[in-house]
Amino acid sequence: MNWRISFHSAELQEEILGLPAGFVARFLRYAERMEVYGPDLGMPHTRAMGDGLFELRLKAAEGIARVFYCTLVGRRVVMLHQFIKKSEKTPLNDLKIARNRMKEVKDEKLS
Repeated sequence: MNWRISFHSAELQEEILGLPAGFVARFLRYAERMEVYGPDLGMPHTRAMGDGLFELRLKAAEGIARVFYCTLVGRRVVMLHQFIKKSEKTPLNDLKIARNRMKEVKDEKLS
């Protein structure tokens, strides 16, 4: 059974697809791979951020972008948050947004 990819919101899906072309191409390529092989593509494509949060690492001519995601029972991958990386460290605010959205998604599945 293949994995299914979904988004935290329609707005997030639009944000991701509205990124510069190089990022969108990478995202679509990696998303297709995730559907077939699962959410862990390994470095340098994906990285565990702890407590069930992962990042999809997009590198293109336009720079570096990240898309945070989590997994749910039933082979589901949920994209939570995206940002274009401008510094060495992941901004704490972006990490906080992703963790809050992951909690929302997981709490929603329990109720």
